Amino acid sequence: MSRIGKKSISIPDDIEVILDNGRILFKNKKESKELETHNRVHILLKDKQLSFSSLDDSQQSRAFWGTYRALANNIVVGLSSGFTKTLEINGVGYKASVNGNTLELMLGFSHPIKYPIPQNVSISVDKNMIVIKGSDKQQIGQIAAEIREFRPPEPYKGKGIKYSDEVILRKAGKTSKK
Repeated sequence: MSRIGKKSISIPDDIEVILDNGRILFKNKKESKELETHNRVHILLKDKQLSFSSLDDSQQSRAFWGTYRALANNIVVGLSSGFTKTLEINGVGYKASVNGNTLELMLGFSHPIKYPIPQNVSISVDKNMIVIKGSDKQQIGQIAAEIREFRPPEPYKGKGIKYSDEVILRKAGKTSKK
């Protein structure tokens, strides 16, 4: 049995949910999101509670049951409170700034790296911290991973871009002979 799939999702008052033949449409004042389930799960909306159940007892059906419940919950959380990822820049001379719709990174290369900011995402920079905010959990995680990929943290001095909650395992450098 799916432990995640069993839990029902409570829908906040500011979000409207519409069920339409295997599709779930979530709307709030600013935006709307859609989840296509391809009729792989049973969906029930009752008293601002959205619940899912599997079609049968097969392993594939139970996997879809938990997956679609988790995807729907991520949409509800994203529309109500949003998601945030924080990146930290470490290194002498490494810095970031936001110019219009572009994140400009100076990471020790001979040129600045210009990263275009997508439509429904906001990026802010405060000293050595980059804060990425948006309503789509997958998109926020992907953007954070792409920015981190420009200069991943190295294990000797810890220079580079890392997640704020990431721990870098440091290595000892070479020791000289005496």
